[in-house]
Amino acid sequence: MTAAEEILFALKNLAIPYDLVRHEEVHTIEDCAWAQEQLGALVCKNLFLTPRNQSAFYLLVVRPDAVFRTADISGQIGSSRLSFGPSERLMAFLRVAPGAISPLGLLFDRQRRVQLLVDERLKLEERLAFHPNDNTQTLALKGADFFEKFLPAAAHPPRFVRLT
Repeated sequence: MTAAEEILFALKNLAIPYDLVRHEEVHTIEDCAWAQEQLGALVCKNLFLTPRNQSAFYLLVVRPDAVFRTADISGQIGSSRLSFGPSERLMAFLRVAPGAISPLGLLFDRQRRVQLLVDERLKLEERLAFHPNDNTQTLALKGADFFEKFLPAAAHPPRFVRLT
């Protein structure tokens, strides 16, 4: 079973309804505009981050138009300066490659090696959209279901951060 199939199976088992669209492979948040319009949901930008010594790993989930500075996020979480994490760790921890990063992949991080950081403004969104670890698909679900059902089931409580 692929990671995407496992994620969809988990959503079904958690009784979390979702809408799914299939599309050509996308690589940027701009490429996701069509899916965002089709689903009527905010497609989130997801970044895999780590300090230089790779002592911790973070998944940062933000609005697609968010401007963030790693120094701001580092300061809020008490970390040394963050940069992008290595793709081999991303695959090992979340079973996903760069370009398809998704908080839905947290289902696979049973050892909780990745800490979830979420733009606090996403709490206000009615519907959120993510790739199910496959950038040829995008799914949308209620924001409340993501925060109140999915994340507890994945055992990854969010830490909310403020972006300027």
